[in-house]
Amino acid sequence: MDKVCAVIVTYNRKELLRKCLKEVFSQTRRPDHILVVDNASTDGTYEMIKEEYPEAEILKLEQNRGGAGGFYEGVKLAYESGYKWLWLMDDDGYPLNNTLEMLLSIPNRDVVFRGCVVVDKEDPSKLAFDYPGNDSRPIRSLKELMHIYENEGIIPGFVNPFNGVLISEEVIRKIGMPKADFFMWGDEAEYMWRAKRNGILIATVVHAKFVHPKDRMKRKRIKILGREITLSYAEEPDRFAMLVRNQAYIYTRYISITKWLILTLLYVTIFRRHSWLLAIASIQGALGRVGI
Repeated sequence: MDKVCAVIVTYNRKELLRKCLKEVFSQTRRPDHILVVDNASTDGTYEMIKEEYPEAEILKLEQNRGGAGGFYEGVKLAYESGYKWLWLMDDDGYPLNNTLEMLLSIPNRDVVFRGCVVVDKEDPSKLAFDYPGNDSRPIRSLKELMHIYENEGIIPGFVNPFNGVLISEEVIRKIGMPKADFFMWGDEAEYMWRAKRNGILIATVVHAKFVHPKDRMKRKRIKILGREITLSYAEEPDRFAMLVRNQAYIYTRYISITKWLILTLLYVTIFRRHSWLLAIASIQGALGRVGI
């Protein structure tokens, strides 16, 4: 049987992590190993794990390296330890008790990058993030998603990465580690795009559910020539710049340089207060300068 290592990244969210660990340890197909990457928490996280979940391995980092740095270190350690499958998640979500079993049981073994259906923690009848429908309209209802995809069992070509995503060691061998330099925002999307660019088969397994808070990203929606365009943003200037920088990296490498230019123009036009900061961040991202 292929061995699975669950990799959970946490930072100062002890109570959320406790719930996540409880559900991971309660799986119908339990992971062979559980690795918690602690991003230098100061709230007693380390002590809680040691006392309540002594079977879990703790990788305690000396400083907070963000979600991206945490996943880099966790994936690296699990991969080098020889596990066939890595099950990746943050501390603020948790799987249902059969999620790992569902992820492992799909017939097509060539799909080596497998995502969950991520449902809203407050209202499980809704999805925490948008999913693709049969047309350009996104799906936000679990019932609608199941109606469209239940018979097929998967949503090919799409995952919501790092929310209970299961990846094979083959993925890491082929495309490397997540980008630690992103720190936060976009590292999971970049990893998904990189996988697709390298011909790795990805899919969401519709019977594998993962519970997570609803998407909290701030967005400004504008209409240009009758078309609605969405711009993600953050209130804090430094975080806003990081978001734009990481988006620029992704757009210029995997999507479209033209769309990146349009996106940059919209950011500096709509968010005039931070126009120079965002312009510089976007250029840095396009040039691959994503370190902090």
